[in-house]
Amino acid sequence: RRHKRLRQKVKVTGQRPRLCVNRTLRHIHAQLIDDTAGVTLVAATTLQGELGAQVQGGKGSREAAKVVGLAIAQRAIEKGIAQVVFDRNGNQYQGAIKEFADAAREGGLVF
Repeated sequence: RRHKRLRQKVKVTGQRPRLCVNRTLRHIHAQLIDDTAGVTLVAATTLQGELGAQVQGGKGSREAAKVVGLAIAQRAIEKGIAQVVFDRNGNQYQGAIKEFADAAREGGLVF
């Protein structure tokens, strides 16, 4: 219910894809989704070898969130995407989700 309620509030256009973040106890996943076309444009996760190797603590930690946030921002900028709509996917905006958002902003994304 929380996810559906949030999805209704997130207004996605073709120029601003949705930055969806999913946090589990073990990993953090993020992807830029164009809902009009139904396509994932860019993705980053701690399951990827190069990102998982950069994390010193647990892969679901705040440090991992920073690494994934910077990586998704860098990949989005390379694809020419600078503005996104943030979808926290029902998670509270604190801890790892906040660190992820701050790192993505630091990397150059605007939301």
